[in-house]
Amino acid sequence: MKIARFSHEGAIDYGIVDEDALVVLAGDPMFSGFDTTGERVPLGKVGALLAPVIPRSKVVAVGKNYRDHAAEMGGEAPAEPLLFLKPNTSVIGLGDAIVLPPQSQQVDYEGELAVIIGTIAKNVTVERALEYVFGYTVANDVTARDLQKTDGQWTRAKGFDTFCPLGPVIETELAPDAFIRTRVNGELKQDGKISDMVHDIPSIVAYASSVFTLLPGDVILTGTPSGVGPIVAGDTVEVEIEGVGSLVNPVRAAK
Repeated sequence: MKIARFSHEGAIDYGIVDEDALVVLAGDPMFSGFDTTGERVPLGKVGALLAPVIPRSKVVAVGKNYRDHAAEMGGEAPAEPLLFLKPNTSVIGLGDAIVLPPQSQQVDYEGELAVIIGTIAKNVTVERALEYVFGYTVANDVTARDLQKTDGQWTRAKGFDTFCPLGPVIETELAPDAFIRTRVNGELKQDGKISDMVHDIPSIVAYASSVFTLLPGDVILTGTPSGVGPIVAGDTVEVEIEGVGSLVNPVRAAK
C-alpha cells in the first residue's frame, strides 16, 4: 500500500494511492488508521505531493552502512550502527529545492532508504523490530562534505534546512532485494541494493531504540551505497527505490 501526504484545494490530506487517484483518508494514518472519507482526488488535480511525513521529534541516520561506501570514504564499515541525527527542519518533499548553503563549497547527494516508525519503540528486540515500522520512503541524506571533514562531527554538515528530502510516498511493504539508484541530471551515480546493508533494518531499529525512544513519525535513514558525489546549482537529483518510487529535487544556490 502506498500512502501520500498531499495538498489539495488549500488543505493538506493523506490518501491511499489507487491507480490514478488518491483515496482520501480521514486523518494521519499513523494515528487515525485507514478510515476513508469517501472522496477520491485524481492525481492530476493534486496540488503537490508533500514530504510524506514530518518527524515529530527526529531523523535518525546511520553512517557507513554499505561496505563499498565506507571504503570510498576511506574506512571500514563500523561493527555497530553509526548513528547521528538530522533536525526535522531539514525535511523537504518531492520537487522542493535543495538549497546550497553559502558556508559550504562541496555539497553531496546520498540516496537512501528511509524507515518510518509507526509506534513508540524503546529497547525493542531484533525479532520484533519490524512490528514498530509503519513503512518506507525514499531519502536523500544531503551532506556538506567539506564541513563534515573540518567540523570533526556531522551535525552542521547534515543539518541544514532542505538537507533531508523525503518522498514521494510511504510504501508499507518493501522487497528485501530492492535496488536503490541515484541519478544526477539523468546520469546514473549510485546503483546498489537494500540487501547490501551491513546492518539490516531490524538490527538498526532495535539498536536505535536502545539509545533513545523512537516516536511515531520518526524517520531512520539507513545509509547510502557507493557513488556519492557533489551537486551544484542547476542540477536535478533523482533517488529511486524499487517498489517505493522516485524522489526528484532540483538544486539551487541560497538567495
